[in-house]
Amino acid sequence: MVFSSIVFLLYFMPVFLLVYYIADAKYKNGIILIGSIFFYAWGAPKFIFVILFTTFLDFHLVTLMDKIQNETKRKLLLLLSVSVNLGLLFYFKYSNFFIENVNSALSIFGDKQIHWTKLILPIGISFYTFETITYVVDVYRRVHKPLTKFWDYQLYIILFPKLIAGPIIRYHQLADQITDRTANETIDNKLTGFYRFALGLGKKVLIANQMGVVADEIFGSNLSQLDTTTAWIGSLAYTFQIYFDFSGYSDMAIGLAKMIGFKFPENFNNPYISQSITEFWRRWHITLGSWMKNYLYIPLGGNKVSKYRLYFNLWLVFLASGLWHGASWSFIFWGAFHGFFLVIERVFFGKVLSKIGKLPSILITFLIVNIGWVFFRMEKIKDAFTYIKHMFSFNFNSTNSFDFEFKTYLILAIIFSFFAISKHTQKLQDAVYFNDYTNSRHLIICLTSLILFVLSVSSITSSGFNPFIYFRF
Repeated sequence: MVFSSIVFLLYFMPVFLLVYYIADAKYKNGIILIGSIFFYAWGAPKFIFVILFTTFLDFHLVTLMDKIQNETKRKLLLLLSVSVNLGLLFYFKYSNFFIENVNSALSIFGDKQIHWTKLILPIGISFYTFETITYVVDVYRRVHKPLTKFWDYQLYIILFPKLIAGPIIRYHQLADQITDRTANETIDNKLTGFYRFALGLGKKVLIANQMGVVADEIFGSNLSQLDTTTAWIGSLAYTFQIYFDFSGYSDMAIGLAKMIGFKFPENFNNPYISQSITEFWRRWHITLGSWMKNYLYIPLGGNKVSKYRLYFNLWLVFLASGLWHGASWSFIFWGAFHGFFLVIERVFFGKVLSKIGKLPSILITFLIVNIGWVFFRMEKIKDAFTYIKHMFSFNFNSTNSFDFEFKTYLILAIIFSFFAISKHTQKLQDAVYFNDYTNSRHLIICLTSLILFVLSVSSITSSGFNPFIYFRF
């Protein structure tokens, strides 16, 4: 089940919220937990037991670790918990990739290949694995005490607004809200939470899906016959699809959480107005960047190392980020690609970008990101290089024509992607997303949100095309 499905929008969400709102405070966590288990089991009934098992094991390991004073024993329990969680992630997500590459190597020498039944990837495993690690590490570092009730810990992991695709929330950011969030359960939060949800739904359904139709058509075509114009249209369509798809889903998650008293961290901040790749990664998938910084980059030494070691650490972190996104050489190259630009920005390119002005820096950064998305989109790295070759072949003899509807949505995607490019438009955006609401503003945004919700539902019911890119991670 995903947020942009009819089952969720017209059945699960209304019933869940109704039951939650009328229930006594002492039952609310239980209702969320039951709803979250049902939500996950709807799409992956077999794998719900994987989550239940790991949460049970982690809770007791961390509880024991917190009570022990001996540092060696604490480290052993930390290592055990992290190993179990990463072991499951590697087993389900990377076994197929590893066996395929081993078999490719064996075929060169004519050796027998390994027989392997391909594993199905549990939905959202990359996201909830990282959150289980934050729990054990935050408790180990004594950033926050562990939860005293097993069901509360399970709720932290399986909380359905963030379960499938984040935001990735570090344990200490959410711990106190699990045990007491009465201060956040206000009428204003319920209303603004719905506004945020409807805006995210509109992003996802009305823009991302429209971009996705064209992107899928072009990327799925015969690559050898691509002309330059069509190749660029395809890459731009995917660039806007993935942003509005993931940003919209994050908005829906934040809005849903707000409706039930939780405050989630922001996950996107207008990434396409970035003036460097370094800035892009401060604005794109913010919670993943924060996780990588605190649980990988800093343990590797952070900025407190030699210059060349720092460059290597940056590149390594983004190589890991690419691998986290998916088990293929395309994802690995995509991570290394971004890591490369982060390093050269530290060496010299950042100074170049800062000197040429805001608009040229934004355009250059957007171009780099756009090219990177081709590797993210293609399953085979060979196809990605073929696609990029056609982007720069300067063959403009296009036979494709794109209808008025697509052109309209493309213009809307461009406008909203770069909307916050000036201070004035940034203030207007903040007024919608973050500032306090007057009664008149409530009325305007409420009507707008209802219209977006109805249009989105109508679009979903009239079209069978409703993918979600990060669903597979």
